[in-house]
Amino acid sequence: MTLPDDPIILELLPEFVSDWLKQLDAEFNEIIDKKDEQRLYRLGHTLKGSCLQFGLEDPARLGITLMEHSKVQNWDAARSLYEPMRGYFVEAQKMLHAKGLK
Repeated sequence: MTLPDDPIILELLPEFVSDWLKQLDAEFNEIIDKKDEQRLYRLGHTLKGSCLQFGLEDPARLGITLMEHSKVQNWDAARSLYEPMRGYFVEAQKMLHAKGLK
């Protein structure tokens, strides 16, 4: 994973990453447990779009995959994406901290 070079995006990225970690922790398992396909699709769509705006292509691809899983209601496959998604944001957070951005 690489961080974007744009200084404005870098300034906004710590809060963006922190917010996604909070949202995933608060909502993801509930969405899967309730088998709420609309919320899962919306989460994947938002993840895709917002991550692309911040130059984070890997988690954006996972958002696309979540959208696909929601369409076919593949709950086990969707659940398996939680750790990789969270991992991207944790890695980004560590990289930002290493750059002195918090």
